[in-house]
Amino acid sequence: MNIRKFAAIDVGSNAIRLLVHNVIEEKDKETKFRKNVLIRVPVRLGEDSFTKGAISEFNTERIVKTMKSFSLLMEVIGVEKYKACATSAMREARNGNKVIARILKESGIAIELINGKEEASIIASTDLKKLIQTDQSYLYIDVGGGSTEFTLFAEGSIKVSRSFKIGTVRLLNNMVNDDIWNDIETWIRKITKGTSKISIIGSGGNINKLHKLSGRREGEPLSNIWLNAQYNFLKSMSYEDRISELGLNPDRADVIIPATRIFLSSAKWSGARKIHVPKIGLSDGIIKTLYYANHV
Repeated sequence: MNIRKFAAIDVGSNAIRLLVHNVIEEKDKETKFRKNVLIRVPVRLGEDSFTKGAISEFNTERIVKTMKSFSLLMEVIGVEKYKACATSAMREARNGNKVIARILKESGIAIELINGKEEASIIASTDLKKLIQTDQSYLYIDVGGGSTEFTLFAEGSIKVSRSFKIGTVRLLNNMVNDDIWNDIETWIRKITKGTSKISIIGSGGNINKLHKLSGRREGEPLSNIWLNAQYNFLKSMSYEDRISELGLNPDRADVIIPATRIFLSSAKWSGARKIHVPKIGLSDGIIKTLYYANHV
């Protein structure tokens, strides 16, 4: 048995994550990926990027310190290789490249900017194939702070993918107009027209948290009826009560509502009644693609 360690850093609009996997290699057996460490730091870059057009000095300092700590942690853990990717907040900030250069200089971590299509492609390289059945259709939805990636799976393969500039941080800051909602509705109705047995596969911290709140077992899907009831329940509570009574983190207690709205709207437009929550996303995909690109 050979155990190797690979890591992914996801610089998102709502938070920055470090994920480390143990990659277990055994002769004549399928390689196994096991989560070792997951650290989430609530640096909300999207609030700077989407509202001011640039990342503030305050948050630049925070992200540099975060990357320094990640670098040290990966060294202590014994990470063999890592890849760091940044999505919409860093991509859209006018000083994004300058911030990335500073991070590289001060922490040694190189960050790659990826677009929505690249993000969807990386996510598709995860263990989704184990969930997907060839006689059913699935609308995979990864809700982020700045963008949401949609991918239609049918007959066991990807049929179409698209990224929209709609996300929890944008919605909180009233930066999503009706035209974007209408575009998403039109697109979802078009690509799912004529499909039967369609379900949603949800990705992202908010749907993972919703699944945990539901009390369902791992692998048991959410129903859109439950999700709608939960949406109304969450909206009826104050921000403070969501933190004190539900135990939500302060940076989760606000974004969970717009995220739920995206999933509910998508379920309505696609006709899906169930939402599978496999708890895999961009970071898992980064590790998979990194491992197979360096497989020896």
